[in-house]
Amino acid sequence: MEKEQTKVANNTITRDLIELSQPTGNIYESVMIMAKRANQIAAEVKQELSAKLEEFSNFADTLEETFENREQIEISRHYEKLPKPTLVAIKEFQNGEIYYRTVDNKEK
Repeated sequence: MEKEQTKVANNTITRDLIELSQPTGNIYESVMIMAKRANQIAAEVKQELSAKLEEFSNFADTLEETFENREQIEISRHYEKLPKPTLVAIKEFQNGEIYYRTVDNKEK
């Protein structure tokens, strides 16, 4: 996930709950959709970060032999500066970029 692709504010924003509930008609459904999407985004970012940091791992070193790696620190800082997955999910939901479906449990 690139920071340039996701134009999300990193500060606190007051959200209109009525506006957030309009696509589904229920605020709780909207929150659950955004929460599930935030979990997906967090898993993607974690997998991407782990793949990048894996090349720096050396299992033969002991704690005393571990040293600072500048590239590893820069990668970690880059991921710390990314917007939180919940903020990205809210922005995607507001823009209509999230596909979701509801299951009707009505028996006929």
